[in-house]
Amino acid sequence: MHRIALATYDPGAEPSMDGDLPELVRALTDAGARAEARYWDDPDADWGGYDLVVIRSTWDYSWRAAEFGAWVERVGRATRIANPAGVVRWNTDKRYLGELAAAGVPTVPTRYIAPGEPADLPDGHEYVIKPTSGAGARFAARYTPAEHDTAVRQLARMHAEGFTAMVQPYVRGIDVSGERALQFFGGRLLHASRKGAVLAPGTPYDADKVAHPDLERWQPTDAELAVAEKALAAVPGGEELLYGRVDLVDGEDGEPRLMELELVEPNLFLRLHPGSLERVTEAVLTAAGE
Repeated sequence: MHRIALATYDPGAEPSMDGDLPELVRALTDAGARAEARYWDDPDADWGGYDLVVIRSTWDYSWRAAEFGAWVERVGRATRIANPAGVVRWNTDKRYLGELAAAGVPTVPTRYIAPGEPADLPDGHEYVIKPTSGAGARFAARYTPAEHDTAVRQLARMHAEGFTAMVQPYVRGIDVSGERALQFFGGRLLHASRKGAVLAPGTPYDADKVAHPDLERWQPTDAELAVAEKALAAVPGGEELLYGRVDLVDGEDGEPRLMELELVEPNLFLRLHPGSLERVTEAVLTAAGE
């Protein structure tokens, strides 16, 4: 009987935001595994006692990136962890977008401004600033050139907290065709979803955002599948991936571009795609038996 831990975050007094977690624990248990959800920062957890630890919803990790990184490495030495520690380490720094672009993956153009570097911001178009380590649109905002001073203040705040900023043009296609999320599990496409724009004009960078507005089921196009598969194939150590979510938007030419590659703790949206639960369960059980 396989022992499987699904690593999540401690919500404290609030209900967990991971509505998929109880269903996945139940499905794995019904399939014969000893499965349980565990807080990733639980000091009493014996991670080496599991056959597999699946990083499922550690959604507070970007606030504690160093601590989380050390935990992933520690668990990876004690047992099998999915995704592998090396992949997680690579994916938690969004400078990976530059590596993927260099490998020929169509991406949203991205520049990086590290602490101590000048605030070289666009002056001819709308743009987005967000940290290279973050989740849930944390510290992300959309600006026009007229809002330069506000954008500089955001950079100063981020740099003071040790964050490197990434600057991207605001991709106007997202207002028309949304952002598509293609989920892969066990090496195959699981399902796809589409959501609306997260960053409304004038929303402060430190305000809470709705991470997945107007989420709906989506049938990916051949072009979207091609970009997604090319991105996953370019991941260092990608042959060991258990799961991954590829977020795409349309560029100015109408062709899909990689916005983000989520290989750490993507929301699976199983409540939108209940038929995918069985395939996820099978893939986790297969990984636990390797």
